[in-house]
Amino acid sequence: MLEIYVDGDACPVKPEVERVAGRHGLVVHIVSNGGLRPSRNPLIRHVTVAEGADAADDWIAEQIGEGDIAVTADIPLASRCLKRGARVLGPTGKPFTEDGIGMALGMRDLQRHLREATGRQTYNSGFAAKDRSRFLATLEEEIQSVRRTFARQGPQR
Repeated sequence: MLEIYVDGDACPVKPEVERVAGRHGLVVHIVSNGGLRPSRNPLIRHVTVAEGADAADDWIAEQIGEGDIAVTADIPLASRCLKRGARVLGPTGKPFTEDGIGMALGMRDLQRHLREATGRQTYNSGFAAKDRSRFLATLEEEIQSVRRTFARQGPQR
């Protein structure tokens, strides 16, 4: 029922996802263009997609479903996953929601426009230990929330 999909190429929390998923016996799909070291854990599925800017995103968006969890910093992919009924977390533990995804997409476009107009790079804050801790707590909360939801209403797939 509940599976986790990780946009794997630049994800800093793959070990954390593997640890939490292992504790819950959940299948994890780590999707990338290649070059990642496979895990020995039988619950971890490494999916290598063809080269291309959105190949990993496309695979995740096509496979993910209601009650699954996506881990990505990619805002357009987060939007696509939300439309499929999935929960979405950024690597810092910040959840993407239906209520906030429009603003996130708008800010992404604004930053792109500012880079193009000024020629200056925009920067995201670095990834810190507190981000890793927040991610672990939020992932655990999301797993428990999905399980409670499906326990009340049963799977929708």
